[in-house]
Amino acid sequence: MADYVRTLFLHPPSFQGFDGGAGSRYQARREVRSFWYPTWLAQPAALVPGSRLVDAPPAGLALEDVAPLARDYELAVLHTSTPSFAYDVRVAEALKLANPGLRIGLVGAHVAVQREAALAASRALDFVCGSEFDFTIQEVAQGRPLHSIPGLSYRVNGGLRRTGERLPLENMDALPFVVDVYHRDLVVEQYFIGYLLHPYVSLYTGRGCRSKCTFCLWPQTVGGQRYRTRSVEHVVAEIARARRLFPQVREYFFDDDTFTDDLPRAEAIARGLGGLGVTWSCNAKANVPCATLKVLKDNGLRLLLVGYESGSQAILNNIKKGLRVERARQFTEQAKALGIKIHGTFIMGLPGETRETIEATIRFAQEIDPDTLQVSLAAPYPGTALYREALEHGWLAEGDLVDGRGVQTAVIGYPHLPRTEIFAAVEQFYRRFYFRPRKIFAMASEMVRDPAMGRRRLKEGLEFLRFLSRRREAPAAT
Repeated sequence: MADYVRTLFLHPPSFQGFDGGAGSRYQARREVRSFWYPTWLAQPAALVPGSRLVDAPPAGLALEDVAPLARDYELAVLHTSTPSFAYDVRVAEALKLANPGLRIGLVGAHVAVQREAALAASRALDFVCGSEFDFTIQEVAQGRPLHSIPGLSYRVNGGLRRTGERLPLENMDALPFVVDVYHRDLVVEQYFIGYLLHPYVSLYTGRGCRSKCTFCLWPQTVGGQRYRTRSVEHVVAEIARARRLFPQVREYFFDDDTFTDDLPRAEAIARGLGGLGVTWSCNAKANVPCATLKVLKDNGLRLLLVGYESGSQAILNNIKKGLRVERARQFTEQAKALGIKIHGTFIMGLPGETRETIEATIRFAQEIDPDTLQVSLAAPYPGTALYREALEHGWLAEGDLVDGRGVQTAVIGYPHLPRTEIFAAVEQFYRRFYFRPRKIFAMASEMVRDPAMGRRRLKEGLEFLRFLSRRREAPAAT
């Protein structure tokens, strides 16, 4: 086995409650305290013997807590995002100050699409990685010369150099299990998602997404738009191992962009999980056939996270969602009839948004009535088609995607629909969906049936009201 340098994998401290880590699609503070697992860091950590993964936000660690760690390592790999990049650079500078000999690299979608610009942000940064960086980081940790490693931009003699691109990984079973890293370095009880049972564990069974949604960050930057998958046996074996490592875990979540992209494989994995007797959930497009839904439900599926985005067919066409509103409605009816829970996600401010489409989307959400939902603002991340479209048409305002407290801001506006109205639509959406007698009664009934869930929902309800209050103070609301 090759020798490895002492390596620290760090999801840096950031805004309080900021969920911008390597497993998160929503890079902001959430409505209630929520944290995804740092899977994109855990994966290379599993390839580097003797490494350590530190996930600062859920652990409540501040800069003064993580900076001294630099003295114990030779290499530090930090995951960054567009909203947190400036602060993450400050963290890198603090690590370098604590240990000038520490080699520091950044990974993540933000730096993958603008490697040299990111590297130029600070001399504390020694390298940044391209899209799929697992084996790139492994080779850096083995001490190989940077110029010989594909997928890097790096600093040398005061200048910046770039190596050739690394080919996408095809044999996904070559990646070791991440649950061993979770068990070694993380505390599963620190990870919360409002619509998942607690404690939960999330991981990926594949990378990439066949859909062409213009706004979606991950397939356009790090995952690609082919769905490359682990074998059924590999996935089921990892869940079996996770059951032994985490007997307290109540639910497993597959964080693939669209787990249902490959229906026969999804059904095969479901049958394997059914044999293990586990409860699980996943991301899905709102077009899964009823027959497949039944197979999944019969084998332990509890919930589907579904990106509806909008109730306007024109907007779905504009963003290349590849979905009909009527099909989404039919899918939801079928899933609910089978007893499958739905967490729906919607976006305000996508191209084509008007006051009328906002109203149509709110009414659509009320009609299909998912068990829970998330409403976010259109976020034009660099590297996405939405970002390029917003720049071309002059829709993009100056400013950050989140404010100084990590609350998402409205950065896209239109001549007929200003940013302030789009920002205000999020709160309007939440209030009109959740503050209905029907929804209040359903949630109250759930709380009565399950006292532990009742206590959790009361806590989350208070956090949600505080979230709405914070939004009124955000700059985009003025």
